[in-house]
Amino acid sequence: MKMDQVIAVRANKTVYRDGDCVAKVFNGDAKVAVLNEALNLAKIETTGIKVPRLQEVTTYEGKWTIINEYIPGKSLSQLMKENPDRVDEYLERLVRIQIEIHRAECPMLTNLTDKMHRKIRETKLDATTRYELRTRLNGMERKAKVCHGDYCPSNVIITPDDEAYIIDWAHATQGSPEADVARTYLVFCLQGNFQWAEKYLKLMCDLGDTARQEVQRWLPILAASQSVKGIPEEQELLRRWTSIAEYE
Repeated sequence: MKMDQVIAVRANKTVYRDGDCVAKVFNGDAKVAVLNEALNLAKIETTGIKVPRLQEVTTYEGKWTIINEYIPGKSLSQLMKENPDRVDEYLERLVRIQIEIHRAECPMLTNLTDKMHRKIRETKLDATTRYELRTRLNGMERKAKVCHGDYCPSNVIITPDDEAYIIDWAHATQGSPEADVARTYLVFCLQGNFQWAEKYLKLMCDLGDTARQEVQRWLPILAASQSVKGIPEEQELLRRWTSIAEYE
């Protein structure tokens, strides 16, 4: 491949395009993460959800690399920036696509509840808070719907034919749709888009027949999971949101 057309640069990877292919080139010792993401994508392909098809897992200049089908188009994030007067329309589309994702099942995916227990153990929260979070998590109804794990406008590509493709399935699990909604709400808030976060959540509650209270019950757990990444500017907000008392 000709790694000369950069699509995106992230802390842990650089994404290139070469014709009909996209190559994600990961930094550092990324073997486990790369194989997990590729396996998740292969599993999701079996559900019928529109995703870029996995083509190859390889190495490029000694770095682990995933090669996918290239999907032409723009992300919902790009469209929202270019057309601020249509933000409400794009948010509704974001919600309707996510509702469809949550109708799918994929028993081969990692269980979300098990993943959240592991994330809680990995936090730097005090023992009492970890106990409260584990207790709440154990009390949640176990479900088995496809959860993207990082669903947001930048991960939805709209093609010139107006089809929607979902990218970046590294964090996919099977579990509670309400947890996935809480994650998306949290992403908006961490980006400072609190107004969009509230609009998104209201749309999801209305269109998806989702109880706001169920989403809120997941927020402390998802905040704890996000805190493991150790991003300094997020820690104060996440610390407040891991407090169970604030959601009682």
